[in-house]
Amino acid sequence: MSAGAPGRRDGLRVAVLMKTKDGGLWVLPQVEELRRRGHEVVVVLPPGAGRLTAELHRRGFPVVDSPFDFGFRPRPATLRGLWRLRRLLRRLRPDVLHYHLYASALAARLATPGLPLRRVHMVAGPLFLESPLIRPLERLLWRLDHVTICGTGHTSRLYGALGCPADRRPVATYGVDPDHFAPDRPTDRAHLGGHGAADVRTRAERRAKSRADLGIDAESFLAVMVAYVYPPKRLAHRGQAIKGHAVLLAAWRAFHARHPDSHLLLVGGGWTAAGEAHRDDLVRRFEVDTDPSVTWLAGVDDVRPCYQAADVSVSPSLSEGHGAACEASAMGLPCIVSDAGGLPETVDETSGWVVPRADVSALTDALETAYREFATGRLGRRGDRARERAVRLFDNRLAAATVADVIERVGRGGH
Repeated sequence: MSAGAPGRRDGLRVAVLMKTKDGGLWVLPQVEELRRRGHEVVVVLPPGAGRLTAELHRRGFPVVDSPFDFGFRPRPATLRGLWRLRRLLRRLRPDVLHYHLYASALAARLATPGLPLRRVHMVAGPLFLESPLIRPLERLLWRLDHVTICGTGHTSRLYGALGCPADRRPVATYGVDPDHFAPDRPTDRAHLGGHGAADVRTRAERRAKSRADLGIDAESFLAVMVAYVYPPKRLAHRGQAIKGHAVLLAAWRAFHARHPDSHLLLVGGGWTAAGEAHRDDLVRRFEVDTDPSVTWLAGVDDVRPCYQAADVSVSPSLSEGHGAACEASAMGLPCIVSDAGGLPETVDETSGWVVPRADVSALTDALETAYREFATGRLGRRGDRARERAVRLFDNRLAAATVADVIERVGRGGH
């Protein structure tokens, strides 16, 4: 690590600001890398228990309660919360304030004018830039960030269209842990009595076990979609829900009618009560509860067995960063993705397929193509190439190093 300016400590003090205490586990490799390089990291999150809060505590990172609730309703409490956040950050005295998710970015920008710190915004997904209300505002507000780290090349291009110069919008993916998400990872080694790799189930055996546990026929063609259900957004995508569940369920009706030896596995409950209400509506509309070809799990502790069981992953989003396609690819699954956001960056012609978003017919055709490769035994080779590509391009440890490089450069006065 390069030395700091004369008379100052070598390591930086970095405050990470996020509006969620449950999601956002992808920040963990980044804070670990910053600490490994000798920087001091403190994380500011909403108060109370949460998955992210618990994991940060377990790893020994200090977590501070945010005095601001990340709501921007026009009321006096909003101004008081921003003022208290400003006082907190003044007390923490970070060299760099690093923030993820758009509400966090707004709070950071509004609470820190005049404070002696550098602001680094990291963008997980492009949805806010697709809003006709927010996009013109962001044309001005990005200038308050010293650097905007873009989670996809697509997002970087969107900021370029808003006038942000290339050196202020570098790309660093959120990525995936290719050791954790691995098709041959021995998830049951703890029960083997230490006998080693010879006792670990083969990939085919783990696939069969995963299907048996899920109650899915061992010989069927299995497509999986892993995504939370978000409610429709009034100001984006004409009020359609962005993850594309309805598109896939409509395509599945036509596809399964031709291939009764097929099964669809949906993994993910509603994100917030409104998301759960939308999920309930989808279940009713597409008669999922009475369709034996569809299994919908509201939530699982570990998604890897779902990937292990599957033959292909589907990400039919209308707006997305890289989504679940990186995880699925790392697990050795070929992916069918829409052309939304950064999803086309996750596959190439050897590892998957890209279809137009919200196009039921095109998605049905892609499922047909994947099924033909499944029937002829060629789909597995495509999955092997997906795994190789994910390891090469989306390793979250390499991505975390890129994020740390940017924070170090910005924290020491560069762009």
